[in-house]
Amino acid sequence: MSEFDLTGRVAVVTGAGGLLGRRHCSALADAGATVVAADVDASAADEVARTVDGMGVAMDVTDPDSMAAARDSILGRFDRIDVLVNNAAINDMFERPEQAAELTRFEHYPLEAWQRSLDVNVTGVFLACQVLGSPMAERGRGSIINVASTYGLVGPDQRIYVAPDGSRSMWKSPAYPATKGAVVNFTRFLAAHWGDRGVRVNTLSPGGVRNDQDDWFVANYADRTMLGRMASPDDYRGALVFLASDASAYMTGANLVVDGGWTAW
Repeated sequence: MSEFDLTGRVAVVTGAGGLLGRRHCSALADAGATVVAADVDASAADEVARTVDGMGVAMDVTDPDSMAAARDSILGRFDRIDVLVNNAAINDMFERPEQAAELTRFEHYPLEAWQRSLDVNVTGVFLACQVLGSPMAERGRGSIINVASTYGLVGPDQRIYVAPDGSRSMWKSPAYPATKGAVVNFTRFLAAHWGDRGVRVNTLSPGGVRNDQDDWFVANYADRTMLGRMASPDDYRGALVFLASDASAYMTGANLVVDGGWTAW
């Protein structure tokens, strides 16, 4: 079990203020890591950092200058980065919820929403790896975990967004699957590029997480999985620590799918 121990290692989590970002920070801290909670919302980053006795840092993953400033701050304090969890991402949000079903439909999907998803979900991962991962390659050691999704592997099942009365709350838009699929293959590229530099790069693809959704949606989703339920926010802790630690020392370029069986049938 000592192979799972992260004592003495510095782990950076982007999007730390989100539902899963907070759990990722907690899991890494519980395994012994010193956690840097990074988020575009500086107050959220600091709040999460306090819960894990770590460091909070403001970071916009779409802004190279913001990334460089965060890197310098982290290295100035710890002189190293051992683990990078690229968790920051966006899903579609609309100012008027009643428009969601119309605007998420492919035929009407706004170009600006598509571009924003590419900026955060793809370019943000690229920049974080380039800016925060390069010091790992220079040191000859590190683990990068890019968080994707089951929808980076398979097409969305649009049926689960239909309520019992036949109304549709939304469509799963084209941007999320496209960007998460890009993350999966970017991981393979970077694993090959830095394999001889001692930096392992893997993808974690989670399934849907229970988070105050309508009961009918939870039932639709659960019926689509082999385990018959949505994930709880803590279901990914073990997988994350495994990828971050020496327990996965001979694993790179891989995609660890933790989805209750969603993609297995």
